[in-house]
Amino acid sequence: MNTDQLGLFSPGELPEKPRRGEVGLVEVPDEQRELARRRPPGLFLGTSSWSFPGWAGIVWDRPASQRRLARQGLAAYARHPLLNGVGLDRSYYQPLAAEEYAGYAAEVPEDFRFVVKAHEACTVARWPEHERYGSRRGLDNPLFLDAAYAAEEVVAPYAEGLGGKGGALVFQFAPQDLGDVDRFINDLYRFLVALPRGPLYAVELRNREVMTPRYVALLRETGAVHCVNRHPRMPDVDLQARAVAAAGSAAFVCRWMLRPGLTYQGGYRRYHPFDRLVDEDHATRRALAEIALAHTAAGHPVLVTANNKAEGCAPLTLFALAAEVARLGGGEEAGEAGDHPTGGAGGDRMRP
Repeated sequence: MNTDQLGLFSPGELPEKPRRGEVGLVEVPDEQRELARRRPPGLFLGTSSWSFPGWAGIVWDRPASQRRLARQGLAAYARHPLLNGVGLDRSYYQPLAAEEYAGYAAEVPEDFRFVVKAHEACTVARWPEHERYGSRRGLDNPLFLDAAYAAEEVVAPYAEGLGGKGGALVFQFAPQDLGDVDRFINDLYRFLVALPRGPLYAVELRNREVMTPRYVALLRETGAVHCVNRHPRMPDVDLQARAVAAAGSAAFVCRWMLRPGLTYQGGYRRYHPFDRLVDEDHATRRALAEIALAHTAAGHPVLVTANNKAEGCAPLTLFALAAEVARLGGGEEAGEAGDHPTGGAGGDRMRP
């Protein structure tokens, strides 16, 4: 079992301060504490993972290695008043046991939420031509949209280990040949309705052609949500938000990943060590702030995670987003909810 990111404390033992020699939280500026106070209830902001040495002085109180942050960083991270969520990505590459999830949950407060990526075996129709897949490279994946596998190996450990701290379980479909779109939507429908009830399931696409009225109907009828994602392969977030609204979703999930014109490798080279904002995306920031205010005003939870490759430094991206939410929420240039893309409706019902 990989223990690099396992919890260090049992439930009820979450320390207010780090033990001697352990990574701690940086001294949080008063303005960030004020932003946290003004954050609408139900808005959860988190980074995609947390083990980044470049965040020293932004999140961490001292320089530390990636390995050390993987082991010690979550407890410090979760004490930041503006970071009340986090994306858990390693579960995409290998299913995690309930005990591993419970270890993470023990390190964070009760009002903290995890956005977890489901194991890729659920969402890859054919194994990619990459050396890490070994003898499976290029072969059809028999576990693709296998609800029995997902229920046992993905959903059950997630629900048992995280409990109420599980914010959303994201099924991310990497860019791939999905064949006939209507057939894929039918298969996805059958997959989702066969999963255990309880967790919030989110569907993250990289094939924009799937975003049809039938996809919206699938969301409406299964209770799953579309995971809005800022990614070069997908439409702008406000257009994706229309699908969320049309489906009548009772939650909003967004992963702010990568700006147009960049690849992940290019983003890494441009932004590493992820210690400052390089390319600020004001349009996305404004759109997400408006969406967050509209949904939280309606009593819907909003979970937004940001990647370092969105603007250069994920925590600073979220701090800026929180400032925009506070600014608009205070009445400055705030639009009417009915004028926002989250106010739409429509789409055909599913007929699998």
